[in-house]
Amino acid sequence: MNLSQLSSVLSDQPKYRYAQANKALWQDYISSWDQASNFPKDLREKLSELCPLEIKAEVFKTTGGRRSEKALITLADGETVETVLIRQKGKTKAADVADAEGRNTVCISSQVGCPLRCAFCATGQAGFTRNLKAEEIVEQVVFWARYLRAEAKGQEVAEKIDNIVFMGMGEPFLNYAEFIKAVKFLNNPETLNIGARRMSVSTSGIVDGIKRLAGEKIQINLAISLHATTDEKRKEIMPIANKYSLQEIFKAVDSYIMKTGRRVMFEYLMMKDVNDSEEEAHQLVELMSRPLYMVNLIPYNSAGGEFQPSDRSRIDAFKQLLDDNGVPATVRLSFGSDIGAACGQLKGKKKPAGWA
Repeated sequence: MNLSQLSSVLSDQPKYRYAQANKALWQDYISSWDQASNFPKDLREKLSELCPLEIKAEVFKTTGGRRSEKALITLADGETVETVLIRQKGKTKAADVADAEGRNTVCISSQVGCPLRCAFCATGQAGFTRNLKAEEIVEQVVFWARYLRAEAKGQEVAEKIDNIVFMGMGEPFLNYAEFIKAVKFLNNPETLNIGARRMSVSTSGIVDGIKRLAGEKIQINLAISLHATTDEKRKEIMPIANKYSLQEIFKAVDSYIMKTGRRVMFEYLMMKDVNDSEEEAHQLVELMSRPLYMVNLIPYNSAGGEFQPSDRSRIDAFKQLLDDNGVPATVRLSFGSDIGAACGQLKGKKKPAGWA
């Protein structure tokens, strides 16, 4: 999809063509200008030539149902990124599980690969190629919006995208200008009109990015990838900790909360014999005992390395200790691990044999 020449193509058209184009692109989610039946044929042909709408992608579905689907999108330069549609339908019996209501969440990437090289993350181990442009970030959302509309063909109402999380490949705050440009485009009432509070961004703790986000006049949710309770342990598994200490991160978060009044989520991957001891649970209680802090415990999904997920009983005991000490905590449902679409598994590579 390339809309860089859209304004010039429409420059000699009546002004209402812009509104028609916006509706066709961002509400009807057309995938071909031939579908813009209210446009003259010659204009449709010109747009098809100069503003192609094709998004090259391959979709992989979970083998055990329809809860998650992953798309491998090929960009104009041949690079690939992964994006995930997480389907959450119905309520779970487990009262401690986060985000159990029925909704569609899209997890999008901000970079081709990732430069941070976290030890537990497949994306980081695959290396870094380049930042994504804002339009390449938006393209991932448009792909899934079109997908849901095509899936609902013949039905009265198509499913819609409810939430967007910048938690795919890459560190959003190392591509801040394009990331925030994409957020504002997605939020624009004249384009996709997705509420800011329905968007979340996760950072490994890039302090400069946290400070910049605090100054934005847009209420996107902030999450911090914590994963360890001491600087020493964090440095072992997250090299970025050599640049930003926990003290610096918490100082930036506290300033963010003071400016915005918004709650901050701290994500904590539960990895067996790495960060799931009772002592570390007590340490986390001490770190999180501040206003508007909350914890999201994430069962680790194997990325093919040395790390293993914590036992469910260990996760439950860990959470219970947080609960008993007044720390708001949830356990994230796991989606898409069978297609390499779960947290830390995105690599931007082709599927292995046996995937759906």
